[in-house]
Amino acid sequence: MFDKRKAKELVLGALIADSYCLGSHWIYDEKELKNLQINWEDLNNACSIWHKGKKAGEFTHYGDQLYFLYEFVSENEDFDLEKYVHFWKEKMEKYDGYIDGATRVTLENINANKSIPCGSQSSDISVIGRIAPLLLISKTKNQFLQNVENFVKATHDSAIVVEGAKFFAKVLLDVLDDIEMMESIKERKDEFSTTIQKYVKDGFSSIDDETFDAIRKFGPACGIDEAFSGVIHLLGKYTNFKEALIKNAQAGGDNSARAMVVSMFFIARYGLKVIPKNLTKIKVQIDIS
Repeated sequence: MFDKRKAKELVLGALIADSYCLGSHWIYDEKELKNLQINWEDLNNACSIWHKGKKAGEFTHYGDQLYFLYEFVSENEDFDLEKYVHFWKEKMEKYDGYIDGATRVTLENINANKSIPCGSQSSDISVIGRIAPLLLISKTKNQFLQNVENFVKATHDSAIVVEGAKFFAKVLLDVLDDIEMMESIKERKDEFSTTIQKYVKDGFSSIDDETFDAIRKFGPACGIDEAFSGVIHLLGKYTNFKEALIKNAQAGGDNSARAMVVSMFFIARYGLKVIPKNLTKIKVQIDIS
């Protein structure tokens, strides 16, 4: 159903976006952000204590988990939720990077033999930026949407995150069908709750604002209630992917989660040509042939 080359491009784009954000990821202090000794034009070593020791070209724990999903779908013909959960558990129990709250609680639930899905109640938006590999094992649009829901619930069994993921998944499908992105966002929002509609409205209302100010106003943290509108702001304000990446990263906080979602739409519309060559030097490569 879906173009496998394009799907792999989306995965690669999200990995690059995550790696680019590694340098300033989870730095919240405004003064520290403005004085970071990093090169905003390139990949950088991690500056925050949460990713201490990670070097330029490596990923945050988001990028690593995206790549784990890509490995899973590369080895399977469909998205069997129980099989995926056990695959993910094995990966995360050996993982030497940061273990976030969603991962920790989900592992606890699995080990307590709770029925699957047994994901945390985390409202973090980060899981939405990892959905692209599911295109590789989805034969129809409806199957993709169902796979997205199951995948999200595996670690983030929060109603608003599941709904947010469905929203972005539907818009992504529209963009892949050559429907104009912002028009799709405007129309698709009416299929969802008033909460999602408000996130979209607030994001649109901020498009003329400076990105640093807009994201700090919404909140630069991980939760979907802060990050969703920031993603809409970035998608609406920028047509240049590099500029969007830089401005988003400079706003700090959970910039990787925002960037990974944003990257899917830029790559879906324009392809990998929007990514500067020097940003492609990441620790893994996706064969897009």
